[in-house]
Amino acid sequence: MIVTNSNVFLLQTKNTAYMFRRLESGHLEHLHYGGLLFPNKNDCLNHLDEVAAAVAPKHFNGAGNLNNYSDEHSSVMLEQLTLEMSSFGKGDIRDPFVELTYADGSSTVDFLYECHKVTDGKKPLSTLPSSYAEDVAVLDDKIQQLVVTLKDKEYGARLKLIYSVFPECDVITRSAVLSNESKEDIRIDRILSTCVDFNSPSHKFTSFHGRWADEMGKYESICSGGKVVSEELAAGESGSRSNPLVIVSSPSADDFSGDCYGFNLIYSGNHYEALSSNGNSMSRFVSGIQPVGFSWILAPGSKFEAPEAVMTYSDKGMNAMSINMQDFVREHIVRGTWKKKERPILINSWEASYFNITQNSLVSLAKEAKKCGIELFVMDDGWFGKRNNDNSSLGDWYENKKKLPGGIKELANKITDLGMSFGLWVEPEMVNEDSDLYRSHPEWAVTVPGHPHSKGRNQMNLDLTRDDVQDYVIDTMKKVFSSGKVSYVKWDMNRIFSDRYSTALAPEKQGEFQHRYYIGLYRIMKELTESFPEILFEGCSAGGNRFDLGILCYFPQIWGSDDTDAMCRVDIQRGYSYGYPASTIGAHVSACPNHQTLNTVPMETRFEVAAAGCFGYELNLCDMSEADKKLVSDQVEFYKKHRKLFQFGDYYRLPDNSYIIVSKDKTKAVAFVVEKNARPNNDYRCLRTVGLDDYKLYNMTGRKVPHSLKDFGSLVNTQTPIHVKQDGILHTIMDKVVNMSGEEQKETATGASFNNHGVALNSSFCGTGNNEGTRIMRTGDTRLYVFEEVK
Repeated sequence: MIVTNSNVFLLQTKNTAYMFRRLESGHLEHLHYGGLLFPNKNDCLNHLDEVAAAVAPKHFNGAGNLNNYSDEHSSVMLEQLTLEMSSFGKGDIRDPFVELTYADGSSTVDFLYECHKVTDGKKPLSTLPSSYAEDVAVLDDKIQQLVVTLKDKEYGARLKLIYSVFPECDVITRSAVLSNESKEDIRIDRILSTCVDFNSPSHKFTSFHGRWADEMGKYESICSGGKVVSEELAAGESGSRSNPLVIVSSPSADDFSGDCYGFNLIYSGNHYEALSSNGNSMSRFVSGIQPVGFSWILAPGSKFEAPEAVMTYSDKGMNAMSINMQDFVREHIVRGTWKKKERPILINSWEASYFNITQNSLVSLAKEAKKCGIELFVMDDGWFGKRNNDNSSLGDWYENKKKLPGGIKELANKITDLGMSFGLWVEPEMVNEDSDLYRSHPEWAVTVPGHPHSKGRNQMNLDLTRDDVQDYVIDTMKKVFSSGKVSYVKWDMNRIFSDRYSTALAPEKQGEFQHRYYIGLYRIMKELTESFPEILFEGCSAGGNRFDLGILCYFPQIWGSDDTDAMCRVDIQRGYSYGYPASTIGAHVSACPNHQTLNTVPMETRFEVAAAGCFGYELNLCDMSEADKKLVSDQVEFYKKHRKLFQFGDYYRLPDNSYIIVSKDKTKAVAFVVEKNARPNNDYRCLRTVGLDDYKLYNMTGRKVPHSLKDFGSLVNTQTPIHVKQDGILHTIMDKVVNMSGEEQKETATGASFNNHGVALNSSFCGTGNNEGTRIMRTGDTRLYVFEEVK
């Protein structure tokens, strides 16, 4: 709900409150973001001013070398205030929300309160994707929007601060729209999306960084003075180097306790998140478009929209904060046919065949997948133009008839005749120099005319700032998606940006390139997803790792990483869990040795790691043994049984890289345990759950995993009357005959006992014996435990 008396503004969700007030000078002073201020809603209007006065910092005296705002308001010193919006020029010297250069060269910006408006529902942004609030009214609280209009009276510029309140998931979003109502151009040098000032000097800043195939590493810094920054500086996308998701928390906060503020950005380009402290009593967090390399000429009568920022708070640690974020993404970001629809189990041809595909080889792979119960077949790269490697043909979106004699239509028919759905791979934003498209339209590639260009993966970016390029991508993709029974599209993006320049933009407007690129891309994605609402689109972009809320507004899921190594994916997918639900994360079982790391882990481990996401396989089933294909069939059957839970349950992180996913009604859960460093005599491992209903009774059943006699190596000789040579003929024969299934563990207890104490896992193997209850978990082994309510 939003309550205001025109001086104080209160935005309140189910469990959080956000408050600011208008000062006599016209500035907006931020007062509170955290727990509820009015648990009794009826008290709000009667006591707004009193509560605001009570929580506001008291500034009665000057502070030495601070600047007075004006003669009329000499007691206002902006540097010592917690502000809703900040700028340079009038005394606030901290990280600014907005920087402008007016026609006379002045960069002094002074936005003051003019008016405000509260409405039910939520109005979307017109140039950028944003959250939505269709048909949502929960807990008797409607989703509402507050727009506060500020004006710089000296220069005829208006700034609208837009707040939207989502009560049921404890989320507040912010954006800003700048309008030029003067008669001369205004240059925007910086415009961010949110600014939150804290009356405390020391916070922990958690951000997520990495590189290609090693994304979403979690990093923590304590900011007690100076500045900590997470940013994508110039790569041109949200990126593997720094995800726009960040957390600001109390220094001791962890997954289970502490004050936590989660922030994210509905944007796919270069981004900037910073937490700064003056080392005394204040901190400031800002987030938005990366200012470096950005500028925008705002003509008279025009406006500029900043991306929407997402904010949530919990006083119960990072798990509770993550649940808020995950619920918000599922309910108010992801949309369309696949919003709540269970994702199909797929087989992707990439790591099975790479570019070396033919119609016959693809159909053979699909037939094996169908036998295993897999539902969707995806033809990856190599099907178009003269594409036999990554040197050519991007942009030439017509079938290679040597590989596909009957084109997409015939192949799709053969796949669907098997009873499977058909999907394919595209990379529409790119072009190779060796392509018909580049030879016809070299001006469509992003290059600086007359200068050498830096390539990535032998390709160049198409200039999506241009309407004609956008139209080309839309038209060609419509033809591809209409050429057969296409049910799924993997939309890739395999390089970052360099030499950013558009021949369609004037020299003084080149700073607009990257933002205009994403406006163009969003237009393309919107038109295609609306034209093909039944297609499941997955944003791949693993080369750029463009995993963000902007893409999720159009594509309901994104490929998590080009690294399919299960042990790496444990950490990568755990990183995503801080702000993204499992239903948005593509995760596959691949071959071993793994193609990215050459590591080898059991097939069961690869399955149990990939199960916590949009699940599939990326290996050559045609080359697998019948025993391994039986394992795949068993895994597919298990996943189908628990698919809704894996994809749409509440995901809680547990210690030691474990997790538990709990259904919304708390009748069912699945917990994951991993062994990253096996030690002997580990009889005391306890699985302590989170999120189960204390008052329910649950049956817990461990997933029985297959073992091989060969797993025990030469230990077999302690149980045989004759010597058996390890990996010899006799050993191989015995392995085929002897059944070595894993331990069985079944327990029944209350949710309270599982939550408050945990369940002792079976005794581990220690070299001195083995029975049907012995837990064999080597380094790299995992285990799933299913909890079901006893009716």
